[in-house]
Amino acid sequence: MGLFNFFNRKNGYSNDNAMPGVLPKMDLPAVPEDIFTESVKSPTENIQAPAERNINLLFEFLDRNHESKGYDDALVNPDISHLEQNLLSIKNELERTLRRVKTYYEDFIKEIDFHIESRSRSGMIDTVDELKMKKDIAEGHIKKVLEIEEDSHNDRGDGQGALMSYTRGFKNGLAAISHHTVLKRKI
Repeated sequence: MGLFNFFNRKNGYSNDNAMPGVLPKMDLPAVPEDIFTESVKSPTENIQAPAERNINLLFEFLDRNHESKGYDDALVNPDISHLEQNLLSIKNELERTLRRVKTYYEDFIKEIDFHIESRSRSGMIDTVDELKMKKDIAEGHIKKVLEIEEDSHNDRGDGQGALMSYTRGFKNGLAAISHHTVLKRKI
């Protein structure tokens, strides 16, 4: 009996009849596969453009509830200069979002043009037609983005709605402060 066999016996392992170099079979707990591996999605699973760059990003911004943010901001800091700063911040965020979306579509259209030219040389008529349809959709999206951008520069349209809802929320917050601090008091 060797030195290591003595230690193994102490722990409940007996390896007297085992072949040299072969470890005894032990029941080990199952380890879930996701601990050591990461699943990777197929590139074809997400055919639509990522939401962080396409027109959906712009609409998510415009659909955001700016009124509740304005209300909460008024409760934190009821100063009118705070309202003006936050309106400017919303305008800047809208401009950044518009630039990001425009850049995405400009790059996407350049890429589509390359594929149209390349696939045309290869005689792939159906693929070229599909690419042209995709390009038409992208051009429609960028046209809508440019309309929203022009409207925002002229203080009208969808972008103005975000500013108006924030202002409405801020003023409602100011009214709530007045109501709870002054108007509820008995005179």
